[in-house]
Amino acid sequence: MTTEAQQFASDNYAGICPEAWAAMEAANTGHAPAYGDDRWTHTAADAFRTLFDTDCEVFFAFNGTAANSLALAALCQSYHSVICSAAAHVETDECGAPEFFSNGSKLLVAQSEDGKLTPAAVRAVATSRSDIHFPKPRVVTITQPTETGQVYTVDEVKALSAVCRELGLKLHMDGARFAHAVATLGCDPADITWRAGVDVLCFGGTKNGMAVGEAVLFFDRALAQDFDYRCKQAGQLASKMRFLAAPWVGMLENGAWLRNARHANGCAQRLAGQIDGLPGIELMFPVEANGVFVRAPEPVLEGLRARGWRFYTFIGGGARFMFAWDADPARVDELAADIRAVSGTTALAA
Repeated sequence: MTTEAQQFASDNYAGICPEAWAAMEAANTGHAPAYGDDRWTHTAADAFRTLFDTDCEVFFAFNGTAANSLALAALCQSYHSVICSAAAHVETDECGAPEFFSNGSKLLVAQSEDGKLTPAAVRAVATSRSDIHFPKPRVVTITQPTETGQVYTVDEVKALSAVCRELGLKLHMDGARFAHAVATLGCDPADITWRAGVDVLCFGGTKNGMAVGEAVLFFDRALAQDFDYRCKQAGQLASKMRFLAAPWVGMLENGAWLRNARHANGCAQRLAGQIDGLPGIELMFPVEANGVFVRAPEPVLEGLRARGWRFYTFIGGGARFMFAWDADPARVDELAADIRAVSGTTALAA
């Protein structure tokens, strides 16, 4: 079987990084207690507590859809609502899972040009109605980084947390690419989570070099009551939990989670630096994590497809390029060269 050339349509295309693979292999020795009562699961949970410097409750889920949806369900009753950006993943890409697992908690969306929520937007939505005929606001959820690849700063998270506390709301962070945000900010993971007022974080492993796996961290342990039952009911309680937890040990024990993210972010900057300012090419959003969004004429996009490049155009019609832990800088340069070539040819034809 021939190996397909590396593509940047999604960071989900990448394989498993060596650290996660080695940890799974190390866990594949002999027998171990099932359903999370094994040393790998306990070690992974403790590694998160060490990383975040707090005694949080830690749960492991197979994927981000379940992690986010179950976390939000734990914070809501069916008559509550969740405030999010109109571009948030929970709104646009979860097939109604948050509503399903919460038995109907409604998502209330705030319009945002760049995908970020602001305190003013949260306040406007949360205070728009207070009568009993309207679902009661209960949670604010933010995507870090956003669907447009932008990162909330520590101060921005603190400002959102402040308005949440004022209005009696909980703050949830969808961190499918949380590592990439930390890499960008250069901060302690605690600084943009519990120290900034985040109640629950869903920390993504799949897009950071693991095969599967997300961690749900409850910084307010009281909010985690019966969450293990939610996981079981939703089919997220792995019987051989050590294989869901062990990769986290490999990722966290020597900093692979952060190295992977830094490399991916660097490749995004590498592409952006080579194509910014080309004729007909526009960077749609600031490049702050591992994604580059490119607005270009349709002939340019077609020209890239004709050269074998894959990409999605589901946000604003522009091409999205995502870089993973294993992104090859030489291949990034090939993409940049093709963008230059196609945009130059299109400009001459015009």
